[in-house]
Amino acid sequence: MSVDPRKPVLVIGLGRFGSAVAATLERMGHEVLGADADAEIVREHKDALTQIVEADCTEIETLRRLGAAEFDTAIVAIGSNVEASLLAVLALVDLGLPNIWAKATSDRHGRILERTGAHHVVFPEQKMGERVAHLVNERLLDFISFDGEFAIARLKAPEPIIGLPLVTSQCRKKFDVTVVGVKRAGEDFIHAVPDTIIMPDDELVVSGRIDRIEAFSAISVS
Repeated sequence: MSVDPRKPVLVIGLGRFGSAVAATLERMGHEVLGADADAEIVREHKDALTQIVEADCTEIETLRRLGAAEFDTAIVAIGSNVEASLLAVLALVDLGLPNIWAKATSDRHGRILERTGAHHVVFPEQKMGERVAHLVNERLLDFISFDGEFAIARLKAPEPIIGLPLVTSQCRKKFDVTVVGVKRAGEDFIHAVPDTIIMPDDELVVSGRIDRIEAFSAISVS
């Protein structure tokens, strides 16, 4: 999620996803206004966020009173109430915000959010489900996907390339993945170069299409 560090951010909905986004943005130095219609949730997070209000952000007049029109970026993190998330996005669109992010709980919800005017739609539950599924594969140690087809992953070095320099193993040509870096036990992470020799127990950071990374991680499995 790319947000201009010079501009404040409005986060609507402070459930697990919204509160995590808001707290992370604050730690990164952003000015954040968190809002939720549930008084109990607001009380729960009042010490975690610098600015937090109890407000029904599905109403455009409420958003005007909060000064929402002065924000460049808003994140609608309402997930359980689809109608509320759509109304909040619609109100923000009517206020003319140029950078609206919205959480979706399903493909249908996401399509409607886009048609309502959200500039960016995220699927946190789906992404986490994909990540967990990939990490169940014991050779993948970490996994982040982008745009549904590409990913960066950290994995154990596959046996067929151990003992070889990358220029010889030809990972990009043979397996269609790029080895970005190598982490060796007891040593700092290093950027991979053609003459980097892969050693037993090395961890690799690779990028490429998800299906190619999956295949690459499994090439040593007999």
